[in-house]
Amino acid sequence: MPVDKLKENFERQKKIVEQMGQLLGALKESTDSEEREIISSQIKSLKDFLKKSGLEFIDTAESISLPKPLNTTPVPVYSLEKTKEQIPEKNDFKNKPNTKKEKVSELEKMTLKRMKKKEVVIVKKKEKKPNTYVKIASGLFYNKAMNLISKGKFYSLRRDLIMANLEFVPANYISVIFFTTIFSFFFSLFVASFFLFFSLIAFPPFIVSFEGDLMERFLQIFWVILAIPALVFTFAYYYPSLEKKSLEGKINRELPFATIHMSSISNSMIEPSKIFAIIISTGEYPNLKKEFTKLLNDVNVYGYDLVSALRDMAFNSPSRKLGDLYNGVATTINSGGDLSEFFDKRAQTLLFEHRLDMEKHSKAAETFMDIYISVVIAAPMILMLLLMMMRISGLGISLSTSMITLVMILGVSIMNIFFLAFLHIKQPEGA
Repeated sequence: MPVDKLKENFERQKKIVEQMGQLLGALKESTDSEEREIISSQIKSLKDFLKKSGLEFIDTAESISLPKPLNTTPVPVYSLEKTKEQIPEKNDFKNKPNTKKEKVSELEKMTLKRMKKKEVVIVKKKEKKPNTYVKIASGLFYNKAMNLISKGKFYSLRRDLIMANLEFVPANYISVIFFTTIFSFFFSLFVASFFLFFSLIAFPPFIVSFEGDLMERFLQIFWVILAIPALVFTFAYYYPSLEKKSLEGKINRELPFATIHMSSISNSMIEPSKIFAIIISTGEYPNLKKEFTKLLNDVNVYGYDLVSALRDMAFNSPSRKLGDLYNGVATTINSGGDLSEFFDKRAQTLLFEHRLDMEKHSKAAETFMDIYISVVIAAPMILMLLLMMMRISGLGISLSTSMITLVMILGVSIMNIFFLAFLHIKQPEGA
């Protein structure tokens, strides 16, 4: 039917326009020239396809004939007498059928509810606006960052940014590092100026003016001006690496169970890329979902074949185990092997390694408990006894009772905070 063809053509054109809108949005956000070239070529091909569909639409529309012949059947003429005979008498209305509504059963209500069409909820994606801080940093240092990248600098940082899934272009992140370091330098000048003229004490008012030689004081606090920017630069440089390690641990904890799931799916002889799509749709593996989404984007958006996409993702994967899985799947597809058997064997290996990791973490927890008892409980008690003996005997540093109490409370609190932070970093998620 021509009308059905028109409908199909219209739906096709609608999807093309939606894809073009998404690609135009990606083109605006992209700063990489190579990526912009790829997106532009895709937009051009979609334009050509849209033009071709439009011409087909016009041809199909012209082939439809809308006019219809008039109905020539004669209209029956009724006589007045017959019409009168057909009009019911007043008494006839008394015998009219009962039109009261019958009570609808619960089963019928449920059936009617299922038959109703569910309203389609359209979720509008919120566009992320560029961060003002990043915009300022890029405006000041983008050209410098690009110059350093073209010379091969910051290679490991760029690799960590890709693997950690941080929403930064390398040049922008390097610009942020430079801008933050300079900002921290001015902050360190403020801190050094404060300590040049003021001192902190343990009793109220806690801040007092310094009454000594300013030159000697400046030499004592000069290291602050260099230390704060150095610490900020080091932390910013290694932050993507820390994020990558954290992401690797999360992926490794999800991977054994996801591989078992993939093994059961592959038994149905489904197309390999659909396996990753099904794992994404389950929503049970949030960290693997991001990695598998990137894999499918390589296939569906950038046009790579599955094997090439798997090799590319294995190279850029934050997890070595996930990279090995990608390479194994690519090799199995190339060699025509049994994917179900591969996933089954890989799941057994990953589960065994997972059990070993859990045992290692439990042994480490026992060691940390012994360290906690000796460092946080026994050591402060021994130190307090030593300070009290020194105060009574008058040897060495003589502190008042209130000062010893304050030192012990602060020391134990700080040690507990550091110990809890260390345990939080070392403890696996969900353990």
